[in-house]
Amino acid sequence: MKKISLLILVSFCTLAVFPQAKKPVIMVFPSDQYCISRGYSMTFDNQGLSQTLPDYKKALQTDPDLRLVITKMGQIMADRGFPLKDLEQEMKNIEQEGAEMAMLTSKSGAGIVESPIDRLKRTAKADIILDLDFTIKKSGPQTYISFNLKGLDAYSAKQVSGVAGAGQPSSAVAPEILLEEAVLSQMDSFNAGLMRHFEDMFANGREVKMLVRLWDSSGDDLETEYDVNGETVELITAIDHWLDDNCVSGRYNRSDATASMGRYEQVRIPLMKKDAKGIERAVDTRTFVTDLRTYLGKAPFNITSKVYQRGLGEAWLIIGEK
Repeated sequence: MKKISLLILVSFCTLAVFPQAKKPVIMVFPSDQYCISRGYSMTFDNQGLSQTLPDYKKALQTDPDLRLVITKMGQIMADRGFPLKDLEQEMKNIEQEGAEMAMLTSKSGAGIVESPIDRLKRTAKADIILDLDFTIKKSGPQTYISFNLKGLDAYSAKQVSGVAGAGQPSSAVAPEILLEEAVLSQMDSFNAGLMRHFEDMFANGREVKMLVRLWDSSGDDLETEYDVNGETVELITAIDHWLDDNCVSGRYNRSDATASMGRYEQVRIPLMKKDAKGIERAVDTRTFVTDLRTYLGKAPFNITSKVYQRGLGEAWLIIGEK
């Protein structure tokens, strides 16, 4: 009992540092395997290739066991200092936003511009995804639940925590009770994994990805040379030097580079940064790459570029024009 109380206290103390930095959004999603194996899926044609994706709306509307289990998981996590964002409510908000956007017009009758990219990005986002798969099984007259729970960092796509197991056969039949019986003994180690991840972010920055590309109209490429503080360097090297100065402890990995492309992974960005007025501001992937765009927009580069955000944890800097 003392161990559980201490973990809850540490959880609240660590998450209390987030009032200024952006608080991590945690959300439970049914796993792809759970949805697709039960027919809660949608099939798309992507450039001639068939792609099957989970249909979360269908799953939540037709699977009462899933709704009860997600609700119970939210309660278990909230009791341990990790309040969750509700997937079903978030999807309703997205649909409502879309309906209001379609009906909203100006005084002249003009509608709101929404590109295909905007529609694609209008999805439920979370910093940490709790990927949940479960199966209710029978053992004679009794039932039990087997489960697999993974904590995934939506920025880096890395698993930061995980537990799997099965509960003892029980006379209880309610799936949320079976889940609680199965996972309670495992949640301390799972939450400890989340805490290690949060502590690593505070100490070493959030891990993101960055891609530098060129518009085909660009007059420069990444091998174009500039005089930077009396030193002649290629543009890709100048970008490296900027990352050296602005990543937490200079930590990043340029995994690939050509004259027209630079790919950066394991880029550690700070959670907070002082702006020009000395005010602490939260930093996300787009903010970080926008700072690089601002740097390259000044002498000696005078480069025009565009920032394109691809999900929470990746942003592209496209050089040549906006």
